[in-house]
Amino acid sequence: MDAHPTGAFEDMLGIVEELDTPDGYKAELIRGKVVDSSWPELRHMRPLRSLRRQLERHTPDGHDADVTPFLFSFPAAECAFGPDLHVADEAAFEAEGRHADGAALSLVAELTSDSSKDADWLDKLDTYGRVVPVYLVLDMQVEEITAFWDPSAKGYRSRTTVPFGKPLHIPAPFDFELETSGFTVPQDSDVQE
Repeated sequence: MDAHPTGAFEDMLGIVEELDTPDGYKAELIRGKVVDSSWPELRHMRPLRSLRRQLERHTPDGHDADVTPFLFSFPAAECAFGPDLHVADEAAFEAEGRHADGAALSLVAELTSDSSKDADWLDKLDTYGRVVPVYLVLDMQVEEITAFWDPSAKGYRSRTTVPFGKPLHIPAPFDFELETSGFTVPQDSDVQE
């Protein structure tokens, strides 16, 4: 993967990075088009925190688990995503610029919403499936979590889905049982979105 994208893709990345998005939204680059995506809903903070804490105990040496809104670029797919949670090589954040190389990721997690579900299950699955060792999709609408792993030129070769409440094995380079009982959130929340 090209760590220093050039030309039209680099120009589009510059546009994405300079956009003044409304509160609660982030700009991403999907198949060469700028798309506004929402950040996770407030009620998703508890599942994100639980996921991050569990992953932190099992991250590969030199990698960090975080929910900080960084943009990761995938020039071959003309995409740049700001995952809800990422685990990446810390060296990726020593570079100049405002986006990191997607090849630095060891895991990404996305929590679906009505507005992001298609991108999480289609565009991001396709792009991550060629580069990122592990991709977790927390489908908040059906209360299931899917782990994808073993990336290839055609996408992930393996996947496992379990309902929230059942443990999910997170494969190498993490290799542990993820507790998912805390991922369910009230569907009729008093919290304003």
